Amino acid sequence: MTCQRVASTIVSSNVRLILGSASPRRKELLAQIGIVPDAILPPDINEDPKARELPRPYCARIAREKALAVHCGADDIVLCADTTVALGRRILGKPKDAGEAAEFLTALGGRRHQVITAIAVRRGDRIWERESVSAVKMKRLSDAELNAYLAAGDWQGKAGAYGIQGAAGAFIPWISGSYTGIMGLPVAETASLLTAAGWPVWSLS
Repeated sequence: MTCQRVASTIVSSNVRLILGSASPRRKELLAQIGIVPDAILPPDINEDPKARELPRPYCARIAREKALAVHCGADDIVLCADTTVALGRRILGKPKDAGEAAEFLTALGGRRHQVITAIAVRRGDRIWERESVSAVKMKRLSDAELNAYLAAGDWQGKAGAYGIQGAAGAFIPWISGSYTGIMGLPVAETASLLTAAGWPVWSLS
């Protein structure tokens, strides 16, 4: 497998773009730049971190493994991503229940953390990769705020137990980096990788 970051190829009319994610946010972010996937095929892989694995390498590995796990045609283009919330060296994944969500949000309160989104684009035996790393500060939540947020269920299925585009946006007074990256798909980096793989992002036809 060869990783490339700048090479480009020509896309033919029978090439499909496959989004390897069931996230509605990623589909919506692609739509912002005029891209509608031909298929949505989220792969089923083991997303458990390895022992002592650091957040950024972990995130990149998962995005790459997702891209490799999608079944597709030889010339199809596959787009996969993974978003990880990192508090220092600690990986905060998707909480298994409301108790773990409360633990994550309490740990994040009043501190800066990183949101890493890794992108992997595959075409045949070639893969293009990039990571977007943003800094985020979450305020300390009162008991009333925490309990109301948990009861609403918006923490479910989200790394770190929150999504900046949802109700938790009220808890985020400061970010540095890519807002769309924090949402789960940095559109500038995604457009660049798709272009490198030969997908005509800016085509008017």
